[in-house]
Amino acid sequence: MVGENVDILEYATEMQCQELHMGLDKEVELKAIIAIHNTHLGPALGGCRCIEYPTTVAAAVDAIRLAQAMTYKAAIPRLPLGGGKMVLLKPKQIGNRTDYFKAVGHFVENLNGRYITAVDSGTSMQDMDIIASVTSHVTSTSKSIFSVADPSVMAALGAQRGIRAAVQFKLGKNSLNGLHITVQGLGHAGYNLTKNLYEAGAKLTVYDVNPKTVQRCVAEFGVKVASSLEELLQCECDVFAPCALGAILNDSSIALLKTPIVAGIANNQLEESKHGITLMKRDILYAPDYVINAGGLIYVAAQYSRINEITAKQKVEDIYDTLMEIFQRASRENLPTNQVADMIAIEHLNKS
Repeated sequence: MVGENVDILEYATEMQCQELHMGLDKEVELKAIIAIHNTHLGPALGGCRCIEYPTTVAAAVDAIRLAQAMTYKAAIPRLPLGGGKMVLLKPKQIGNRTDYFKAVGHFVENLNGRYITAVDSGTSMQDMDIIASVTSHVTSTSKSIFSVADPSVMAALGAQRGIRAAVQFKLGKNSLNGLHITVQGLGHAGYNLTKNLYEAGAKLTVYDVNPKTVQRCVAEFGVKVASSLEELLQCECDVFAPCALGAILNDSSIALLKTPIVAGIANNQLEESKHGITLMKRDILYAPDYVINAGGLIYVAAQYSRINEITAKQKVEDIYDTLMEIFQRASRENLPTNQVADMIAIEHLNKS
């Protein structure tokens, strides 16, 4: 884990991050960081995350790690984009949300198109509309001409396809009907994935820190509820789907798992890359996060790049085949799946 005493520029260099930008606006209490990891394939696209961070260092580390994942996430499906991320150190209270996100938009505009922003944790389509009033370098707005406006719906669709690939590879089953799947995190993407899994006939156990989202899923899908994250991690299940914030997979949590598969929507699920090896040693198949959760990026990238909706949906469906390729190669080469995914992404970047 990266500590608070890290030298941010050294860390950015180690992660091969091209640029790191900080934006401040005292009037609206804006403190923002944009990490542009790679622009080899095109401008850096990545969401705008607005959450509370304990320190600026923690926020910068998060931005850099997420930006790297976005580079790989775009490279694997061969999108004409690089990877970036914006994190907003959320104040205790955003006074005027319009003014706040206009300031965010000006920050993005100042980068002259090298970074394109989108919805992420803590932001909404309406926030993107405000940003779009001052910059064109934004997607996932309400102006989308696609039939599905919310990218989390497509992220959930891609994740469902990824879970089906993992189940086919690991368990030899071509259906989710009757499988027990545990879901951690019921935000937009987690809720939509839970809905998809319910409709596919899966038996579900869920956990979220927000009781309202839990009760919504109980009412709509009849899910079972774990009383704590620890209880959820220890559930005997066919698939564990992490859909909350990152770093859920570490030495302690992996030791608790009673599942043959980890496949979910959360970003940066591994606390450190070495935890991919830990999962492999425990014979747990891991669906690399930036591959299985790429549906949202694929969809918003298509909107920004004027790619038609049918092509975008097909690329989301193709997450199944991409993961099968990763699983098969990892098995042949006796490597953890996260390392194989990184290798494939880097191969694509080097070929372009």
